[in-house]
Amino acid sequence: MPVFVLRVEEAAERLDRYLAERLPELSRSQVQRLIREGAVLVNGEPSRASHIPAPGDLIRVEAPDPQITTPATEAIPLTVVYEDAYLLVLDKPPGLVVHPASGHHSGTVVNALLAHRPDIAAADLDPQRPGIVHRLDRDTSGLLVVATTREVQAALQAAFRGREVEKEYVALVHGRVEPEAAAIEAPIGRDPHNRQRMAVVPEGGRYALTRYQVLEYLPDSTLLTLRPATGRTHQIRVHLASIGHPVVGDRTYGPRRGQPQAPRQLLHASALRFTHPVTQQPVVIESPLPPDLQRVLERLRARR
Repeated sequence: MPVFVLRVEEAAERLDRYLAERLPELSRSQVQRLIREGAVLVNGEPSRASHIPAPGDLIRVEAPDPQITTPATEAIPLTVVYEDAYLLVLDKPPGLVVHPASGHHSGTVVNALLAHRPDIAAADLDPQRPGIVHRLDRDTSGLLVVATTREVQAALQAAFRGREVEKEYVALVHGRVEPEAAAIEAPIGRDPHNRQRMAVVPEGGRYALTRYQVLEYLPDSTLLTLRPATGRTHQIRVHLASIGHPVVGDRTYGPRRGQPQAPRQLLHASALRFTHPVTQQPVVIESPLPPDLQRVLERLRARR
């Protein structure tokens, strides 16, 4: 029976929502059932789904044994921009899901990774998400870090949580963004009207901070570089939509009409900077804009 232990680091939403967002192995309904059954303890005591955890609380979750299946090995091409014995940095194309999940049991980065580095399958890692340190949305392109051992994975995940990894994105957004540089600081949580979406929420959300800088003004749109200081689900897309400048091509947070011709949401993870957890050397990786984003920019520049 797997046991998850979480130390609450900041003010949070209700307990069932808090756990569902941090334990992707469990759905919210599964979390609620475990709470009812007394399998979730807060500071050693049973709790309620509506309980609001406080910073410093220790949460222990005893979950039923999952039916563990190992993803299949698939010879899917990967663009590897950095690789050593301890980690890889991939340049993920748009349209590729990072790991198997409901509706995507094959054709993922994980399936391709197991073919590229068979040693990862033998490492003591989560068999469903071996080595995955962080995620990118299916339609977001760009840089993705993968670890080859449990120790390196834990160290990299701690670096992401501790805001020790500098992440940079490029996005094409609707409208003319002003001022030319600013920070968007607004808490993010589940959209109370649509549980499949995230939103800026007045209560119960998690602190989120995104800084942006205008790169170029284009017809009816703006090219931005963005540096998220936190890593909330859909953070950049939600923050940009909240200030009235959603990402072009974003079918979830953008307008349904008036979208420029875009093959997907035009968001690209363009740079990563972090300290290697083993060698302690700086790792600086950059990714050029992908061809589909370049083509959209060329059409807009021609109109200008």
